[in-house]
Formats: sequence, structure tokens, C-alpha cells
Amino acid sequence: MTALYDEIGLAYDTTRKADPEIAGRLRNHLQVTDGSKVLDIACGTGNYTVALQETGLQMTGTDISKEMIAKAKEKSSLIQWELADAKRLPFNNNTFSGAACILSIHHFDELFSAFKEIYRVIDKGRFVIFTSSPEQMNCYWLKEYFPEAIDKSAKQMPDVKKVSKILREAGFQIIGHETFLVQPNLQDFFLYSGKYEPRMYLDENVRSGISTFANLASKEEVKEGCSKLKNDIQTKKIEGVINKFSSDLGDYVYVVAEKR
Repeated sequence: MTALYDEIGLAYDTTRKADPEIAGRLRNHLQVTDGSKVLDIACGTGNYTVALQETGLQMTGTDISKEMIAKAKEKSSLIQWELADAKRLPFNNNTFSGAACILSIHHFDELFSAFKEIYRVIDKGRFVIFTSSPEQMNCYWLKEYFPEAIDKSAKQMPDVKKVSKILREAGFQIIGHETFLVQPNLQDFFLYSGKYEPRMYLDENVRSGISTFANLASKEEVKEGCSKLKNDIQTKKIEGVINKFSSDLGDYVYVVAEKR
């Protein structure tokens, strides 16, 4: 997994940037005052770490990928960047007033050790996870074109009940969940950000920054899926496909836990 993200990190920022709406909701769910010390776990190249720092927080970002952290360090000298596994964080007990993890928990080889370690380094405060559930992913219209990759990706994703259960086992209390719907003006090109812009997935640069395509989709499936998608865009059949996969489950979800 480290090697995968070192590779993705080479061109990650070509298509990935912090979306203001997602960052704003993260800040709201953290419920901390300006100047509070907050940890961003599995921060990647630090886009959301920087976005949260710009709201007035004292941020620290950690990631297991050397390439990701190297890119992150170029973005801000005001943020402490650390190469670290979520299961072995290089911080003292009760160091932070809160923590966040954005679109990353599905890459943890197991959740309990990471959540217990995050619990250890938080003093009193919230841990906010932004992720998607298998149920949500199985309603993505991408499944029409890349069924094997989406199926693999959904199976890799821990469901919200499991995440909440393990958070409780690690010591957290669950504050709640908030679903998130992708909007047409979304600025961060992660997996379902092209919900309303299907042509986006025809761009190899976009696909290279999305782990489902970079790690789970075969070259044959991508080639065939893109060919079918291109044709459906040209014939406007895509509109019917998008409507067929409509869902009231939301596209992503915030899981908000707290150490008291």
C-alpha cells in the first residue's frame, strides 16, 4: 500500500485539491476554537491539512507515504509534517484537541489499532472521519462501466456500523453521522466527484489520482468501460444511467466520534 501511494503521489495534485464545502464541514464537526492543535491522519499531500490550517487551526499531518509527505512539506512550513503509520503515531498522550481522517480509512489494514492510537493522542475532543460506505458505493453509476473495480472498492470499504463499533471499542463515543451529496462544482477529483461530470473519467490524469482506478481496475476494464462511457456521453444515454442509480443514501458520510 505504501508503494501504491508513493506512485499515486507523483502526480496526485494534478487533480486533487481540498474542496471548500468538505473542509468547512470538517471544521464544523471538529468543534474546536481557533489555535487548537488538530491532527490529520493519512493526510496524503496535505490538501485538507492546509485548508484546515487556513481556518485558524494549528495542524499536524501524518502519512505513511514518503512521496505524499514530501509533496505536503512543499505546501506549508506552518504545519508539522510527519512520516508515520496511523497505528504508531510519534506523539505524546493527549497532545491534540481533535483529529480528522479524510477518504483514507479503507487503506488501513485494520481499524482498531489505528483508532486506539488516535484516541491516545487526543486529549479531549472529536475525531472526524470522511468516508463512503459499501451501500453508498454500490449506488454509484460508475458501476455500470467499471463493475469489477467498484465491487472491489466497495468490499474494501468498512461499513459505517463497523466503523462506529470499532470506534466505541477504542474508547470513543459516537456523536453522529452526516451524509454528503456530491455537487456539480466539487473541486476535489476523488472517486465519485464526477457524478455530474462523467466526461471527467475519460481523463487518464484524473483516473491516476483515484485509487480505485490506480489499484483495483484492470487495464482491460478501464479500456472497455471508458469506451462504453464515451459512447453513452455522445448519445446522451448517460442521463438514463445516472437516473437509474439515484439513491437516498448520500454519496459519502462524516462519522463523528468524541473522546471525553
